[in-house]
Amino acid sequence: MARIVPLNIDWKPDRASGKPVTEQIVDYMCEQVSSGNWPIGSRLPSQRALAEWFGVNRSTVIAAVAELSDYGIVEGRRGGGTRIVSNTWSLMLPGAPDWADYVGSGFFKANNATIQAINRYEFAPGMTRIGTGEIDPRLFSKSMWRHVLGEAANEIDSLGYPPPEGLPQLREAIANHMRDSGIECAPEQVLVTSGALQALQLISVSLLPANSTVYAEAPSYIKSLQVFQSAGMHLEGVPMDGGGIDVHALNDSLTGRRSSSSVSSVSATVSTPDDGRISDALDASMSVMPVPSSASAECRPSGIGRKRRGDAILYTIPTNHNPTGITMDDRRRRELIECCVANRLPIIEDGAYRDLYFEDDAPLPLKAFDETGMVIALGSASKSLAPGLRIGWMIAAEPIVQRLADVKMQVDYGASVLSQWAFARFLSSGLYDEYVAGLKTELLRRRDCAMRVLQEKLGDCAHWNVPKGGFYIWLTFDRPMRMGRLFQLAVEHGVLLNPGDIYDFAANNSLRLSYSYTTPEEFAAAVEVLAAIARELA
Repeated sequence: MARIVPLNIDWKPDRASGKPVTEQIVDYMCEQVSSGNWPIGSRLPSQRALAEWFGVNRSTVIAAVAELSDYGIVEGRRGGGTRIVSNTWSLMLPGAPDWADYVGSGFFKANNATIQAINRYEFAPGMTRIGTGEIDPRLFSKSMWRHVLGEAANEIDSLGYPPPEGLPQLREAIANHMRDSGIECAPEQVLVTSGALQALQLISVSLLPANSTVYAEAPSYIKSLQVFQSAGMHLEGVPMDGGGIDVHALNDSLTGRRSSSSVSSVSATVSTPDDGRISDALDASMSVMPVPSSASAECRPSGIGRKRRGDAILYTIPTNHNPTGITMDDRRRRELIECCVANRLPIIEDGAYRDLYFEDDAPLPLKAFDETGMVIALGSASKSLAPGLRIGWMIAAEPIVQRLADVKMQVDYGASVLSQWAFARFLSSGLYDEYVAGLKTELLRRRDCAMRVLQEKLGDCAHWNVPKGGFYIWLTFDRPMRMGRLFQLAVEHGVLLNPGDIYDFAANNSLRLSYSYTTPEEFAAAVEVLAAIARELA
């Protein structure tokens, strides 16, 4: 059945611009659809109502809707009004299913249509993927894996169900690995998960009540997921600058003020059972959270700042941020910790890319500054070693580990024993550090080649950051670009892109580019295609 979206239209065409009003309306409506603000399956208001909202004649609205219909984005049905049936990217999927009739009935929300298209095209033969968050499979070392799996086979006594917290040998190895990075923790504070994504899923259904707020950088990897929204959470984007998350903007949002940089919000519509409070485990770990004496006045608000915010949490990627590639420096990290302590705001620190920092003096994790148990640190073998291993971990207070281990037992009875043994052997033998050192050398070479190619091919029409590690370059075009059309044309030429707005809280003019999956030669050829298309659309 068609759903009517409660549209909150506060936009009107600019009659002073040289752009035709009809074209402005089409662009606006396309942006709302492609960003997900107007979901597929939603029914548009009547043409008369749209004309009143936009302040135009009804004939202008009719012309705009007709153009959207020509694009295949909307469709009029007898007795059913006009519905959104596709967006500019899902048009490329012949026979794409209409999720509207069943997506609302399940617990998990459907992925953004663009993400669904990307997921499908990633397996298309002959497609060059320059946005993918994965290591080039040609870097896979068969000899190393044969050695490690052979040793693991000699140590494995059985393949029965593991403890839900993880194999003791792996928990010990991860604790040692974390101590090397600056996080003091015991094996009892380690929970092994089936990838870092499962850790987020466990947190979303176990520690936070529905209608909680999850703050995150804008843009952020979390925006491309439905994990927290499926659990009934609200997402709020906090602006970034070249140093990472804007701490002042976060503090202003937490204390009810507004900074000059707006904070974007996305609300979930799926409800879950709610006991009205954060779980006992989180209460136990957060019961005493003193404000450090070094906290600045900016981050020590009165009133609300001295009460624990049991309805909110911060998700952040401080090192090799996904998708921007930014790494937060030590000063910004301390400011962020002070602000969150002052506002009783727990932190989820995603360290999936931390081991891939290129320079020797990697900033300390946020967890290393944590004196109150407020930071839950996540790690993963997916980015540094092998995504198919499906091994991630969480470092948290023991009550949280025990709470989530109990939930994990209900979900999957523990991560793969074989994968746990293999990763434990990688860590304890020193092979992991040796392998990662070589991988970083190769990624750095690919990054430098990517920088040269971008300067040569796109230096006159776009700008980007220079990442200090990880996989990603955040490229932004200097002039407005029809990103949906760019995506479509690139696919037609065998190049798969990751549009920036799947990570953001509003439409943007950016791409997430990755140098990790392709050789420098493949990347250069794909960027040449991208540059030609971009100039065609300019």
